[in-house]
Amino acid sequence: MRRVNELLRETVAEEIRELKDPRIGFVTVTGVETAPDLRNATVYYSVLGDEEAAADTAAALSHAAAHIQEGVGSQVRLKYLPKLRFRVDPSIEQGDRIDRLLAAIHEEDDEPSPSS
Repeated sequence: MRRVNELLRETVAEEIRELKDPRIGFVTVTGVETAPDLRNATVYYSVLGDEEAAADTAAALSHAAAHIQEGVGSQVRLKYLPKLRFRVDPSIEQGDRIDRLLAAIHEEDDEPSPSS
């Protein structure tokens, strides 16, 4: 399944790069989880930009899912062509939150302590 997931990740990323939709921002496909029966696949992605850019990209990817799936089908030979669902990768936001928390801790450590 890891090979299938990686193959789908690379192929979907390539298909997204070829889309001409202006709503699609700078997208990175971070992973794919394919169901064991190969009928469904969840594509995880991250978007560079603000919430509006993320919403626009989500709408564009949802709209283009059938086209992307068709492109994947022409490049990948599987028993079944999985139906693609796109989801924002939560690990990117979580990692960013952890980085901000660590930076705040370091800033507190660098501040001089009050004299008693």
